[in-house]
This record gives sequence, C-alpha cells and structure tokens, in this order.
Amino acid sequence: MKLLTIFMLLFAAPAFSQQGTAYFLSNPALTPDGETVIFSYEGDLWKAAVANGMATRITAMQGYETSPRVSPDGKWIAFTGRQYGNGDVYIMPVNGGEVQQITYHSGNDEVTSWSWDSKSIYFNSSRMGQIAGFKVSAAGGTPQRVFGSYFFQYDHNLVEHPTSGEIFFNDTWESSNQQQRKRYKGPFNPDIQSYNVKTKQHQKYTTWEGKDFNASIDRNGNIYFISDEANGEYNLYTLENGKKKALTKFSSSIKTPGVNANGGKIVFEKDYQLWLYDVKTGKETKLTISITRNNVLPKDKDFDVRGNISAFDVSPDGKKLAFVSRGEIFVSDVEGKFIQQINRGNSERVKEVKWLNDNKTIVFNQTLNGYTNWHSVRADSASGIKQITSDLKNSRNIVLNKKRTMAVYLCGRDEVKLMDLKTMQSRTIVKDELWAFQNSEPGFSPNDEYVLFTAKRNFEEDIFIHHIKNNKTINLTNTAVAESGPIWSPDSKYIFFTSQRLKPSYPFGLPNGKVYRLPLEKIDEPYRMDKYNELFREEKKAVADSGKTISIDMDLLMERLEQVSPFLGAQFLQAVYQKGDKTTVLYSSNHGEGRSAIWKTVIEPFEQNKTEKIAGTDNSFGFDYAEVSDKLFILSNGTIYKLNLDANRVDAINTTFTFRRNLAEEFTQMFYEAWAHMEEGFYDENFHGVNWNKTKDYYKQFLPYLNSRADLRTLLNDMLGELNSSHQGFNSFGDEETIALQNQTMETGILFENDDPYRVKRIIRRSVADRKSVDIKPGDVLVKVNDEEVDKNKDRNFYFTLPSRDRELKLTLNRSGQMIQVKLHPQATLFNNLYDEWVDANQTLVDEKSKGRIAYGYMKNMGSSELDNFIIDMTQELTNKDALIFDLRYNTGGNVHDEVLRFLQQRSYLQWKYREGTLTPQSNFSPGDKPIVLLINEQSLSDAEMTAEGFKALKLGKVIGNGTYRWIIFTSGVGLVDGSFMRMPAWGCYSLEGKDLEINGVQPDVLIINTFDDKLNGRDPQLQKAIDEILKQLKK
Repeated sequence: MKLLTIFMLLFAAPAFSQQGTAYFLSNPALTPDGETVIFSYEGDLWKAAVANGMATRITAMQGYETSPRVSPDGKWIAFTGRQYGNGDVYIMPVNGGEVQQITYHSGNDEVTSWSWDSKSIYFNSSRMGQIAGFKVSAAGGTPQRVFGSYFFQYDHNLVEHPTSGEIFFNDTWESSNQQQRKRYKGPFNPDIQSYNVKTKQHQKYTTWEGKDFNASIDRNGNIYFISDEANGEYNLYTLENGKKKALTKFSSSIKTPGVNANGGKIVFEKDYQLWLYDVKTGKETKLTISITRNNVLPKDKDFDVRGNISAFDVSPDGKKLAFVSRGEIFVSDVEGKFIQQINRGNSERVKEVKWLNDNKTIVFNQTLNGYTNWHSVRADSASGIKQITSDLKNSRNIVLNKKRTMAVYLCGRDEVKLMDLKTMQSRTIVKDELWAFQNSEPGFSPNDEYVLFTAKRNFEEDIFIHHIKNNKTINLTNTAVAESGPIWSPDSKYIFFTSQRLKPSYPFGLPNGKVYRLPLEKIDEPYRMDKYNELFREEKKAVADSGKTISIDMDLLMERLEQVSPFLGAQFLQAVYQKGDKTTVLYSSNHGEGRSAIWKTVIEPFEQNKTEKIAGTDNSFGFDYAEVSDKLFILSNGTIYKLNLDANRVDAINTTFTFRRNLAEEFTQMFYEAWAHMEEGFYDENFHGVNWNKTKDYYKQFLPYLNSRADLRTLLNDMLGELNSSHQGFNSFGDEETIALQNQTMETGILFENDDPYRVKRIIRRSVADRKSVDIKPGDVLVKVNDEEVDKNKDRNFYFTLPSRDRELKLTLNRSGQMIQVKLHPQATLFNNLYDEWVDANQTLVDEKSKGRIAYGYMKNMGSSELDNFIIDMTQELTNKDALIFDLRYNTGGNVHDEVLRFLQQRSYLQWKYREGTLTPQSNFSPGDKPIVLLINEQSLSDAEMTAEGFKALKLGKVIGNGTYRWIIFTSGVGLVDGSFMRMPAWGCYSLEGKDLEINGVQPDVLIINTFDDKLNGRDPQLQKAIDEILKQLKK
C-alpha cells in the first residue's frame, strides 16, 4: 500500500512563523553525513539542515509520526506512523516522495534502527502480547522476531553492530514505557547488552544499578547511550576500551540520542530542543531550528454544556440554576432555557458552586496556583469576583446549612473549616487525618449545633460530630470498617451512612456497601394507641422547632444500627428527604439486574419499608443532589434532572449552551493543578528527595511552547517522572486527536514459522484454532484468506488486518498438495493464550521433576478473578500433594494480598468423619501444613510485593528468585478539567520494620537470577531451585 505525501506542503495555505525558538522537537535522527536532522514535531516529520536550522514538514498523515531513522546509505527514512490509531512501520525517500506502509498489525510497532546494509528495519512491537524486537525487510514482507519466542523476554531498542554480529538491546520497562521515571535503582534496571545470533553469545557491557539504555552505534562500532550514573540525570555516555565514559554533564536530562551512521555527530533532545554533540571536540551545541507553522493551540474552541455538567445548585427561591461545565460557571432559569456564562476573566477551573441566601451571590471554588480556593460572584453581574481564601491547599466539599448562613468544607489533608457566609471568614474547627481526596462531604445537624464529618482511623472512615459552640469532637462510630457519606436526617434523630459491616473498605472499596441509619437515642417505635387518641384531640398548628438541642445517647449506640437498603447488590447513600412522618432515602444501587440506578426506600410509621427504582436513572453515575422548597433535583451523567418522588421518575432539564475555551490556557491550568494535587497527595512527604517546588519552576518555563496535547502529555509525565515513583502518570485525549481510520488484526491462534511466515508451526493451546472442528496441522501452508490468494512477499498480517474484526474467517491451506479449508472465529489477541502456555510449561516441569508430589500455583496478577482462578486451581492441585510452589514472578499486582495470605496460612486443627468413613482434616485446604516456596523476580510488582513481604513476615516458607521490582504504592487518581486523568500514588507500603517497599523491594532468601541466556534457551533456574529446595525439605 502506498500513500502519497507532498514534500513541500501547500504554500498557498496560511502559515505563521512560531515566535522565538521552537520547542518539543523530538525523536531526532541524522543523515549519515550528519548535515541534516530529521525529527518529529506537532505529530509530523520535519527535516532541517544542521547548519542553518531551516525546517520543512515532510509528512502530513493522520495521527502522529514519530521515531524517524535514516538508512545507512542515506536514501530512506523509516518511521512509525499512526494514521490508523496504532503504530505501523512506514518508509519514504529522504528527499521526499511516496510513503509506503511496511507493517500491518493493530499492535504498536515502533521503529528503532536499520540494518547496516540498509535492507532491513528493526522495530519494537507488542503484537505478541509483550513488547519484543522484530526485523522486517524495507521492501516489505512478514516481520520476524529476532531473539526467540520466550514470552517474558521483553527485548527492545535493537541496534546492529556493524562488524561483530552483535545486536544491542535493552529488556526492562525502565528503558521502554518507563523511560520518564528518573533515578530508578533496582533489579529491573536496564543495562547495555548484546546478543550475537550466530555465535549465541550474550554480553553485558554495563552493570550500573541505575539506568543505562538507548544504545546508538556508528559504522565504526562506536557505542553511545544514556546513563544516569553521574548525577541522577540522563546524560550521554560511550564505551571506551570496554569502560563506561561520560560525555556530557548536564543538570537536566537528555533523551533519544542518535549518532550519524558515518560517526562524529550525536543528536539528542534536551529541554525539549535539539542538541548536537561533536565527538571530535567533545562539545555540545543547541541547534537553532526555525519552524514555520500555523499555531492553533491558542485559538478558541466551541464546547457545549449539554451532558457535560459536573456540579450544580438551585437558588433558595427555586427560580435559578448555577452549574459548572468544563470548569466554567453558568447561571440559568430553573428550566435551563435562559443561560448565561459568568465571565471570570481567566481559565482557572471551577469545581463546586453554591447559591447564598440572597438569591444573587454564588460561592464557588476555583484553582489558584493549582489549588482550589473559595471565591464569590454576583450572578446579576452587579459586582466582580471576590477571592475569599488563598490557601496553598485544596479547599473542597463545601456544604451550606439550611439557612445558608454558614458553610463547612475540607481543606488540604487534615482540616475541617467553618465559614461565616456573612463575613466570609473561615476558621479551622478540626484537624485530623482526612486525606487529600476521596472524602465524604461534611454537613450540619439540622439545628446547626454540630458539624458532621468523617476522618480516617486505620485506613477506614469513622463518623465524627463536632459541637461548634463547645469545640468538642466525638467519634460516633469508632469501628474498624468504613462508615462513609453520612447525612443527618432532617428530624435530627438519625444519621444515615454507607458501610460494609463485615469487611474493611481497603483495599477493595465497598463492593458490598449498604445504607444504614443510626438512631442517636434509644428511640421507641410509635404506638398505634397514640394515633388512635390523636383522633379525639383538638388540632393545634404545629410549630417547627429546628433550634431544639440535639441529644445523643452513646450507650449501645452502634447496637442500634438499622440496615435500610436491600441485602443484594451494593448501595451508596445519596440523600435523605423527609416530609411529615415519611422519610425517603435515596441511594444508588446495582441490585436490579446488575445495573446502577437511583433507588428509594420509604420509611413510614406503621408501614413496611418500601423500595422502588427511580425510572430513567439506569446506568447512572456522578451524582449530586439539591432540595429547595420540597422541589428535588439530581445531577447524573452530566445532566440535571427534576426528581419526582411521587411518580418515581426523573425529568431531564435540557440545557444547551455553546461556550469557548482555548487549549493553550487550559493546558497551563492543568499543569498547575496536576502539580498541586501531587504536592498535596503524594505518599512521601519528602518527595523521594526531590524539591517539588523547584521541579515545578523548571518545567513551567516550557508551558508557553506547548503545541499540542501530545506535548502536554510529555511535559507532565516528565515532571511526574522526577519523583522516581511507580503507579503514576498522566493520560489525556481530546477530540482534536480523533483519527477517522482504524484497524484491528484478527488473530487465528496459529503460530507460523519465523523464517517461513506462511507455514504453520503449531496451534496455540486454548486459542480459537484449538478446536475439534479446526483441521490445521504443522507444516500446512496458508494460501488463501477468505478466498483471496495470498502473496508470500507481503506481510501476512495484511490479510488479517481490517477496519473492524470479522466474526468468521475462512482459510485455505496446502497440505502436501491437498487444499484444506477451515473456518474459525478470530480473536483479538494471543496474550492470554501465550501466557497460559508459559504457565503450562512450568506446571509440566514441576510435575515431572517432583513425580507429582509438588503442587504448582501461579497468579498473573492480584485481581479478584485471578484469585478465584488460583483457589479453584488449588482445589485440584493441592489434593494429595505434599508441598506447594507458589509463583508470583511477572505478577502485575492488584489488591488481594490479604486473601492470598489467609489462604496460604490455613492449617489443620481437627478431623472429622462419617461412620466408618475416612478421617478428613479441617480446614479442607491446609497449605500451611505443607512446605511452601514462593517464587519472585524483578517483575513481581505492586501487590505481588506486598504479598511477598507478608509471606516473609508470616514465615510461611522460603522465598526464592530475584528481588522484586520496587513498584509498590497504592494508587488512585484525580480528574482534570477536560476529563484527563492523573494517577495519584497516595498510600505507601512498608515492612513491619518500617522499610518503604517502593525503595527497598522484597529480597529473596535464596538469590537466583534467570539470565537472558536462560530465557533464550528455555531454562528456568529459579523454578528448578524451588523444586530442589522442596524435595530436600520432604526428605527430612
């Protein structure tokens, strides 16, 4: 397939020169003579003369073009293009011309280098499930995997040596998808290493405990690469007489170094610009690149509030709405017909909005230097915006009392604050462990005597009340499980909340949460005789007594707890509404057909509780609630609804209003907010030794030069990477990045020969080809796909990659001259099938070596479904076995460490039997009675590391293998104004001795490292050692 691109693009179109020097130029490559640089900018490829820096755009495809590499003969540029969403390999002439697509697969193919004869291209690909190094002819054809087929080999960044036959590579996450993580030191660090396919020799050139990666080699065999050994920043290094030598000493890191083929010049990124290192003089120079382009980032874009409302409130007179959409404030009539935007004069993000009792003033929080602070504004535009607070903390979760004279809100990680809405003065009333996010809203008692809030005890929420006048705080619940989202009933008698009484919320959350009410006194049920007597009393007009002092009887308080919501599903309290003697409790629940919806339970004297679903709320999320003069409103799925409790339905308030924001200002606001969230929420108060304020100051200098959302992703991930932290990262997507084209590869479950890509090697177990009706055998040759005859010179995946995945495929294969036709249902990926085959091989080895005496258990991750699989497997594996090997190598984490450790600890404590039957121990599964060995390695990470540490602390057995990754912080995330998401590594994990597992990892009792040679040759010394160790124990 050929795609025509124009070397000099449409000079008639408007173009504007970027002011000043261009930034965010990336992935540079030099022509062999070192006189021209090719690079990626604004998602396209550009070229410029090194001497004068005048750049011209040379591609204009959909999606992003990256990773250009110039062939050693100087004729071709290979690069990665994403015009179908995923990365494929393309080539084009250096001097312009037709672009040709070389690879066809919906996995990501990232170009790394050329062969020295300029006939082949090396690239990284995820097509087999894990990233691996491949090689493809520049003329096209089916790519070949370079280093065998071990599932966890992870080889990438392949580069040929010109004379020795070695291929240099890296094989860790830290040299691929975690390059932005600075100063990592641990067992999964990358080294400069090589493998010679012909001589089968593997060699390591560096052994630094930090990061050495991204080798680049000239035709004389000189090797250049990145290392952080000198000062924790990425600098340029070389190997001189086999020893590592630093060439630069920058205080900020470089990226993507590449030497020209003829040698002498090395181009690289630094501070988002291009630099050149002269090998002869030993000097580095910044290249001045001149870009002519049309900068659209500062231009306004249209957005609509429809379906995109994130917060709202109704004015006390019930006539007006105030709401937030994409960080902007809007006011309208209560029907949503007449909408006006509040002009704030900035692009800061507004999150919450509340009306004051004058029906004109709005209190809202918006970001300032990244932190949310309170402001006010008159909705009638009679006055401008007034700033109320200026804390370097996030002020949030504001709740007003019924009279709208006071407000309570949370500030930072540890403050509950009270605001006087007349003077707008705030004061701290409680300091406690609140956490910086994932909070329950505070509230008031109906008589304004108390503030209601939650604080953390042992990682769980307890409910507290604070007496405003007496300045005393009481922990009402004081349990070891969470009580979340409390609401004081309007009649002052109860506090409603969500809880899961039998299990803590961490680390699973509340998958079995229920709504409860807590009577604050020993309230008796009403008597029917009293109701009868009332029939004969003279009626008197009832007088509301909201000022009545509230009485709280702490005696047997938690024993009075009553469950309100159904026993099935998970429920989360949203609101409590009372009218007369009738109490309506609103909550979200998935107990009806597994779909989340709003339900109500009505509690009324002398009646059974009645539970009904609110029509029109299926698949709802993101709730907010407002009540004004018995009129009820809810926000769900970005839309405001009127809530009719009598009719059990919601009616949408159809709002539509076009407003404008520009991405340049929005990206700047997002940068500061992301930084502030991390400043407030990062688990380590010392920020792993990084000065987080200085880090912000360094990166903010590049904000004026952002050109695209991709640049913002790069900038924020680089800044976050300074923390040397796992479980973090920034993800963002905007409609300006939408790609119309797409493709999906249909996997058949057939593994073809690497050197003969249309000849069947074998069928992958458990795949769609592993079916009784699919007649495919090793040696069969593929000749047709859906009756289309194949061209063996084409990439085989060309025939299986289409805009969408077909449900059925017909293949024709040649079996020794006989044409065999088969049908199968294609699948999306081979990842799990190949992974399972690796597990099968381990199981076979254990069975054979132990003669069936040792059970083998493996977990791919620490998720709930994998836990189920493990325990189901153990119901078979542990039966009549004498020992257990529990394998957590390559485990990618989750949150089931408690369940796994509890299972492994189980021991026999008695026996029972039926008359004349067999004595059977209890518990049924007692792995703790038997020798257990735990296997870990450098890719055991996250919850696998917690499990390994617990295994050691509980002395359940011996640990064998390599040290764990050092990738363990419990994480959640925060959303930004445009829907972007930043992970928040908020909860550290420590040993009983207080060691931070993120820094120290878990060390084995017996250190055994599976080398690259072991993987290539199918050896597993770690598993073999585990078998030997258990057999030795069984002999005792």
